[in-house]
Amino acid sequence: MDTNTAPAQAPTFPRTYQAVRARSRQLFGMLDDEAYYSQPIDLRHPIVFYDGHLPAFSFNTLVKRGLGRPSIDARLEALFARGIDPDAPSEEIPSWPDRGTVRAFVEEADRQVLDALAREDLHRPGHPLLDRAEAAHAILEHEAMHQETLLYMWHRLPIERKRRPAGYTPRVGPDRPPRQEWIEIPEGEATLGVNRDEIPFGWDNEFPRLTARVPRFSIERHDVTNAAFLEFVEAGGYRDARWWAADDWAWLTEGGISHPLFWEFHDGWFWRGMFDVIPLPASWPVYVSHAEAAAYAKWRGARLASEAEFQRAAYGSPRGERLHPWGSDTPSPQHGVFDFSSWDPEAAGAHPKGASAWGVEDLVGNGWEWTGTPFAPFPGFRAMASYPEYSADFFDGEHMVMKGASPVTARELLRPTFRNWFRRRYPYVYASFRCVKSTE
Repeated sequence: MDTNTAPAQAPTFPRTYQAVRARSRQLFGMLDDEAYYSQPIDLRHPIVFYDGHLPAFSFNTLVKRGLGRPSIDARLEALFARGIDPDAPSEEIPSWPDRGTVRAFVEEADRQVLDALAREDLHRPGHPLLDRAEAAHAILEHEAMHQETLLYMWHRLPIERKRRPAGYTPRVGPDRPPRQEWIEIPEGEATLGVNRDEIPFGWDNEFPRLTARVPRFSIERHDVTNAAFLEFVEAGGYRDARWWAADDWAWLTEGGISHPLFWEFHDGWFWRGMFDVIPLPASWPVYVSHAEAAAYAKWRGARLASEAEFQRAAYGSPRGERLHPWGSDTPSPQHGVFDFSSWDPEAAGAHPKGASAWGVEDLVGNGWEWTGTPFAPFPGFRAMASYPEYSADFFDGEHMVMKGASPVTARELLRPTFRNWFRRRYPYVYASFRCVKSTE
């Protein structure tokens, strides 16, 4: 897979846009023609929407709003303008454009965006959308983030609707998961946000810098594996209301949910991968909703980490904070499973060179990690001009912060301040977790 999409600065904007668009085309090329108008996740639009949405967002944000250029097709620009929150039903749309119409719009939007990136002055101090080239950075990261969303959807498609990349085979790893152990993290400070002038670009929920004092706590070295979560399933955890918040229990019982979405039972437990249904890999991290993660942690007599605790475990050290858990080295495959290095997870503990200063592994890569912190603004939050609803629409107490990265999180998102979030009962994300205990 093409993983050479580095964080962009002005001279590299055109090259980065071309690389990001090439990766999107690769992802759409994985599907057969019958999948194009399908809707593999009910709470998302059909696949056709995302084909148009990615270039439409870039055109609308940079070319139309930022530079004031005229429309290509106002109806399609509005139709493809914005995705939806994944816990609200899709609006009824009478019909989607034919593929040729979408393709013509996409090509013209790409042409105009690329022309703007190559020819225009995109850093205009004081301009709402172009100060610090905000709109240009935003469209590039928006597409990189959406590529992960696409793959959540692709994962739910029937396997016969997808084209397996040549030579790809899941790396199952050992039958026995790594030995789990508790690691004590000493009291200290954690930096949760960053000031706008400290990085080339960040999303509005990353600003401004916020420092939190974190009491001593203990955290598991590894993510909870399929083998460990299977103990909860076999102990009747999905049938015992004691472990579940009331709303989560109602979701569970009303939906008849009895195991993680990524598991299937066929005379034994199997994992539904991107291109294969394989015997459940015991050493892989389990992918679950926040509701399931919290229930398991409670069953274990533990809890999920707060956002500040995650930051302390991942980026803290006895000598100050690090850029990455492993230090300042550029992220590479030896550090973890991220940046489209795999279509599936790998065994927990398979990348010890990515461990944090405290010896906690896989904090970045192999699956986002649920925290127990509701998604909320830092004091001094200000919505970004290029995408004002990006964060503000989700400060509702229903969305929970996720940190880290999954196998298909782009490397440009691997900064310590990046925050992801989803609703508690959204089960489609590549999201893992580990348990934490207070020690004071």
